[in-house]
Amino acid sequence: MDEKQQAQRRNASFGATMKAVFWSFFGIRKRKDYESDSASLNPVHVIIAGLIGAAIFIGVLVVVVRIAVAQ
Repeated sequence: MDEKQQAQRRNASFGATMKAVFWSFFGIRKRKDYESDSASLNPVHVIIAGLIGAAIFIGVLVVVVRIAVAQ
């Protein structure tokens, strides 16, 4: 399969990528969904979504710790 065919195959939206990364953070994925995602997600979108997800996760942890320490 050449690069043009792969680019056409990877047509999932950024929202779909965010959803896949969100569920991956929990480690809950059906095999069918994983196979579908691996065929349709853009690798650049996955990296960006992973960084956004990690930043949100760290932000939530910081807020929880600040609330716990304040009381």
